[in-house]
Amino acid sequence: MSVISSVTVNVPATTANLGPGFDCIGAALTLCNQFKFTRLDEGGLTIHVTGAEAERVQTDESNLLYQAFLKFYQYIDQTPPPVKIEIGLGVPLARGLGSSATAIVGGLVAANQLAGEPLSQVQVMEIAIAMEGHPDNVVPALIGGCRLAATSDAGWEICDVPWHENIVPVVAIPDFELSTSEARRVLPTEFSRADAIFNTAHLGLLLRGLGTGKGEWLRAALQDKLHQPYRKALIPGYDAVNTAAVAAGAYGMVISGAGPTLLALADVAYSQAVELAMASAWKTSGIDAVVRSLALDTQGATIL
Repeated sequence: MSVISSVTVNVPATTANLGPGFDCIGAALTLCNQFKFTRLDEGGLTIHVTGAEAERVQTDESNLLYQAFLKFYQYIDQTPPPVKIEIGLGVPLARGLGSSATAIVGGLVAANQLAGEPLSQVQVMEIAIAMEGHPDNVVPALIGGCRLAATSDAGWEICDVPWHENIVPVVAIPDFELSTSEARRVLPTEFSRADAIFNTAHLGLLLRGLGTGKGEWLRAALQDKLHQPYRKALIPGYDAVNTAAVAAGAYGMVISGAGPTLLALADVAYSQAVELAMASAWKTSGIDAVVRSLALDTQGATIL
């Protein structure tokens, strides 16, 4: 195995759940974090962070990116080398866009490169899922696209979900945070059979709607009964933003990941109108938000 001294990895943001696909479906988006790892001859750990919210990122061994780097070397039973890490932030922190998943995937992919690629992409993916606790963010962050993950007797089965070229993901990122632990805390521990059947049917419809771009299917498919009814109370202005997005032409709106970012899906012809409507609705509620039309990232983690 060849040994390299430096590697730079771009890892895309992700949006997870997509309404009824709680903890099993996610999509990579065209926002990214960049991580550069440089092997040092001696010394310990140096971390330098640039970008919005850079001051909030830990620069010691507790940094999640570095923890993933260490986890990789622990997995292959080798001593990790001293490294300098340069982080370029492009994904907002604690907003439901998979910032932690970018760190986990970035640390693992960089470590695999510096170690001479002893692990396959599938092995890296399995470590990432174990670290994150669920697959919906780390899988698309690693391999790109929209992905459905399910367990089998042999491990994880990852299914590519076709995404029609006319469907535009519009993200509305507010100026407040919502921790994943808080968003998990409000969820019930048990659900009714009726709610389980509802989500099963709507997830199937969502998969068909994403692949065909059929508006009637998408409008119905984005409904959910497992997490959004409980989490939306944690997001001020949710109902107003939802009403505005749909009125402007969106197929529907969902909570991105655990929130508070809100994601609307719209036809390309209506995406700009949806952007303006969502921003205006949140502004009326007294909340500043960055609203952007993005696209599906099909590459996942890339090595520069």
